[in-house]
Formats: sequence, structure tokens, C-alpha cells
Amino acid sequence: MDVQAARDIGAGIAVIALAGVGIGLGNIFSTLVSSIARNPASRPHVFGLGMLGFALTEAVALFALLIAFLILFA
Repeated sequence: MDVQAARDIGAGIAVIALAGVGIGLGNIFSTLVSSIARNPASRPHVFGLGMLGFALTEAVALFALLIAFLILFA
């Protein structure tokens, strides 16, 4: 197997994590909107937790992309 082909396959496998991140972000924001719609008084507390969940989930996407770029270009 060619080295470049192995790099491409490895980078593609590393990017599969982005599908899970997309599902996770959709779940976070749908739950956030649903909980604020049910109890608008809890918005200040729930919104902060939602943004924390968004940031941590987005960090996983950035790490997956970093690994894919390291595989491709290093």
C-alpha cells in the first residue's frame, strides 16, 4: 500500500468523529431550546450550561480535525 493512500485512509477515519460531534451539537441545542421553552425562568442557568456543553463538544471536533491534519501533513 502506498504511504499517501494510508495517510488518506487514516485522515478519513479520524474525521468520522465529526459525525458524532454534529449529532451531539444537535442534541445539546434541541434540549436547550426545549428546556427554555418549558421553563423560561431557568434560562440564565440553563443557557450557561448549554454553552459549556457546546464548547466542550466543539473542542472534540477541533481535536479530530487536528489529528486528521497531523496525519495528512506531518
